[in-house]
Order: sequence, then C-alpha cells, then structure tokens
Amino acid sequence: MFKVRIQPGWELETEGGARLPPRLIALLLAVQDAGSLAAACRRVDLSYRYAWGLLKQAETVLGRPLLRMTRGRGALLTPIGERLAWADKRIAARLSPTLDSLATELETELERYVSAQAMPLRIHASHGFGVETLRRVMSDDGMPLDLKYRSPDDALAALRACSCDLAGLHLPIGELEGELAAHYLDRLDLADDRVLHLAMRRQGLVLAAGNPKQVHTLDDLSRDDLRFIHRQPGSGTRLLLECMLARQGLDFTSIHACDVEELTHAAVAAYVASGLADVGLALEPPARRYGLDFVPLATEHYFFLCRAETLDSGRLGELLDLLRGDAFRHALGQLPGYDPSYCGTVQTLPEAFPSIRALAVGRAPPSERPSVPRAAG
Repeated sequence: MFKVRIQPGWELETEGGARLPPRLIALLLAVQDAGSLAAACRRVDLSYRYAWGLLKQAETVLGRPLLRMTRGRGALLTPIGERLAWADKRIAARLSPTLDSLATELETELERYVSAQAMPLRIHASHGFGVETLRRVMSDDGMPLDLKYRSPDDALAALRACSCDLAGLHLPIGELEGELAAHYLDRLDLADDRVLHLAMRRQGLVLAAGNPKQVHTLDDLSRDDLRFIHRQPGSGTRLLLECMLARQGLDFTSIHACDVEELTHAAVAAYVASGLADVGLALEPPARRYGLDFVPLATEHYFFLCRAETLDSGRLGELLDLLRGDAFRHALGQLPGYDPSYCGTVQTLPEAFPSIRALAVGRAPPSERPSVPRAAG
C-alpha cells in the first residue's frame, strides 16, 4: 500500500527579493519547544554553527534578531521570532486536514492503478482528533481508506447519495441533543441508518494560558474586550455554539468576532495561541498541545452513520475489529477530553439518540410514524 505525505510549506520574501533561509522556521519551532538553541539543533539535525548562521542571515533580512540568549545557554524567541513560529503553526493547522484528505485520494488512485486491491472504505467526516487517529492507524495497518474531510451537512448528503460508506456526525449529550438533531433530521433514515460510535469528546472555550481575561462562561463572550475566533458556518461546532447561546438567551451577533473564520479545531487554538484572538470554541487536544487554558462546555458523541446494508455486507468487519481492539481504544483514550467507552458499538438511531425518534414521531402524522428498527451489529 502506498503512503502519500503532503506537508505545507511557505516562504517570506522582502520587496527587494531577499528571502529567509531554508530550515529557519523548523529551527525556530524547535527553539520555541526546547528553550535552548543547542537542544533545538539536535532536534532538527543542524550544527550549532550552521544554525547560528541561519539566524544571522534572517536577522539581515528582517532587520532585527529572532533569538535572545539567556543565562545558562537557554534561548527565547524575540517577538518577531514568535510571529514566524506561530505563522507556521497556523498554516499547518489550517491546511493539514485538506492536505491529508488529498493524500488519501492520491493513495487510492495509485492503488487502483497498480493493483487489484479491493475498493477502499469511503469516509466523509469533519476533521477531529479521533478521526485523525483512525486515519493514521488504518494507514499503518495497510487498510485502504478514502477519507474526505467534510462538514456534517455535506457528509450526510454524501451518505444519502451513496457517495460514501460512513458519514461523520457529532451530537451533544444532554438537553442540547434534540436541538442539534433537529437540524439533521430530514437527512436521517431511522429505519436504515446505523450508528457506529467512535468516541465521546469535550468541547469548550479555548483561552490564553492563565486565562488573563478571566473568561469562564458563555455570558462573558459579549464583553467588549474579547475577540472571538469563529469556526466556519456549516461546521458542527458553529452549530453547537449557536444552540448554546440561544438556549441561554444570548445574541450571537453580540460576540466581537475576528475578521476570519477557521476550518479546524487546531486552527482555532493556534489563532488564540498566537495572540490574534482571546477565545474560541474547540476541542481539548489542541488547547493542551499549545499550552492554552480550556473551559469545558459540552460533551458529545462523535460517531459514523452507515446504511444497514453496508453493515450487513461485511465490508465493515475489519474496521469494527480495529475500533473494538484494545490498541485503538487506548490510542483514543490518550487524547485529552476523549472517552472511548462506546468505541465500536453499533446501534440504531433511536437506540443511540432517543431524542431523534421523539422528533420524528412529533413531526409525522400517525400513519407515517416510524417503527423502531431491529438493532444491528
């Protein structure tokens, strides 16, 4: 099986044509993480002398130093060095899901061309750390996968059009479940759809380290001194925020939003960590990765929907074995805020989410009210 890896890259050039030297950004990231130039050199496999030369070249281009040495041979990035490092992290956070999705498409095309390998499993899902873990493990195990990162709305549309085998969706646990389920109800098939659980996960407010602006609840978001970084319209997280605000009687438009909207949880966290926003709503893993504070607001089920015939065909057998295995469940459990207790469990929609059946019964005339389908899997 082929493995395609696509990494984002960028260049900075002055008006006069001077460019930052290659490998400089990797060096800055290593210094930011290690707190020492010597340790950073070891991480990126550069000699100390060569690394110092890169820094001097960059200082000539930018007109200011990127590194400040401290006692005991430690090192800190200067403000311009920090800007460059966080620019790289934001680029990676925003583009990596798209590049990963493209990589799986290229892998699939190459496999089809050179071998008679079985059709890959087609998954359309929003980017999340559980899905990313699944993609990585399936790739390591040589399991063919055609993964496309899509919004929940687009994933459900693909499932209804038979353009994918599994569609990713997430619903909060508790009172908000029915409100968000109502948004998707007209694209659900209560009799035929099956729920394949991946994980429970936490979403919450992502804040600068130490929470300097003392943000604790949704009520704080309308404060004039806060800049909020939104997810894009159509994302499940954006829908969750809108529903939580409406339930508390808060006006969505009262939030002082940044000029951009991010496409992933990691990009939201990177935006806050770089100082461009004060708060955002995202999953817990990127907050911990970037050393940010995290205030949990909702726990939700992340799951896949598939057709009963897909499940009955046996095509998902290898995937179910992986999801139910101790190794994968352990990997999910290592993600901050993730709980793999239901991983690999298969249910009907009414079994998994009683609010969905209640919604369907409430909307349908008596003669068309759905019956409870038999459990599968």
